[in-house]
Amino acid sequence: MTNSPWTPGIAAGRLDAKAYKANFADLYAPLDDHEALVAADRCYFCHDAPCITACPTTIDIPLFIRQIATGTPEAAAKTIFNQNILGGMCARVCPTETLCEEACVREAAEGKPVLIGRLQRYATDRLMQSGTHPYTCAAPTGKSVAVVGAGPAGLSCAHRLAMNGHEVTIHDARPKGGGLNEYGIAAYKTVNGFAASEVDWLMQIGGITLRTGTALGTDMTLDSLLEDFDAVFLGMGLGGVNSLCIGGQDRTGVEDAVNFIANLRQAGDPASLPVGRNVVVIGGGMTAIDAAVQSKALGAEVVTLVYRRDRAAMPASRYEQDLAASRGVRFIFNAMPVEVVGNGNVNALRCEYTRTDGGALTGAGETFEIPADHVLKAIGQTLEGVPGGITLEGGKIAVTGTGRTSRERVWAGGDCATGGNDLTVTAVAEGRDAAEDIHAALRS
Repeated sequence: MTNSPWTPGIAAGRLDAKAYKANFADLYAPLDDHEALVAADRCYFCHDAPCITACPTTIDIPLFIRQIATGTPEAAAKTIFNQNILGGMCARVCPTETLCEEACVREAAEGKPVLIGRLQRYATDRLMQSGTHPYTCAAPTGKSVAVVGAGPAGLSCAHRLAMNGHEVTIHDARPKGGGLNEYGIAAYKTVNGFAASEVDWLMQIGGITLRTGTALGTDMTLDSLLEDFDAVFLGMGLGGVNSLCIGGQDRTGVEDAVNFIANLRQAGDPASLPVGRNVVVIGGGMTAIDAAVQSKALGAEVVTLVYRRDRAAMPASRYEQDLAASRGVRFIFNAMPVEVVGNGNVNALRCEYTRTDGGALTGAGETFEIPADHVLKAIGQTLEGVPGGITLEGGKIAVTGTGRTSRERVWAGGDCATGGNDLTVTAVAEGRDAAEDIHAALRS
């Protein structure tokens, strides 16, 4: 066992190779041909399908399932990609249990929906693995667009702009494209480097240049982009992390959950990533769930997730909560951190029970301590490097319609903009729709 140099309680290599392989295997094995046909046969092919309405990208779900049922999965993939060019990733990470599958008529009638997400993965994988890209660029318009951020919103926007004949340059501060798909999604949801391969596949359309290691505010400004390009799309996500605002938050062993997940995603070998024996995750969203589950997968003995409100208020879906519980994660609801306890290094997290009075959350006056040598903060992210002249609302870029900001020729979408719900699929839809609006504006 190799101890981490930054705290005695955190170490890498807690498990053997076989355990790591099992713990970070694909969450669901892909459907084979027979399984896909059986799953597709359960669809009623509703003419007023509620699953379409529930999908943020409005994919024609009954049509693509019918295409699978008739033995044409490549055509099914094209139906999906027409609306969602990142349909492969969304098939893996979308909370289908609260979107299309929750709306499925089979779910309402039988409590067992059609496996829409897994069927979407089956179709998109078939086409992507063929090595072909079904889209081409339209005739060049002579217009150029800068896209800031190579995450779901930026990639979706860039692809649709290229389809419409515009020259696109994507700028991203990180070394790789993909945004949260590459750096922020649990490793067991996107195995075998899928995020990177999806970016490579998307770029096959041509007409898009990806410039990594270039950050807005450091390597360029919004004004300079507007001088060089006819339009700008901002899709850089949320780069900052909220502060705990409690005593001891700077103790060794306290880490941002987003960094923890990013380090794991880029580690190559999960055995190289240090984790504590007693891990406490603070938060209630998907980042908190992913950090907790992966801490367990790395060999943490006890993982506790602390959320300040009750279970019903937790942003992460009940499905994800149950998944974490099945992996051994312990939940404590109605509790908020008040102090990180320790002498240099973390040795406990002191929390206070909470209650809700008249809709307001308040401390109940009773405290307790959870043993901890590793505390992961997953309490939300903030916008960093806001360009000049951009109006904000609620800490995000204010947008109207299909992503228009307060500055002329500047659009925004994804997590950095208002109106979304911090889902990959929503970011894809916002990037796509902004691209169509940009296209219309550049033609006028």
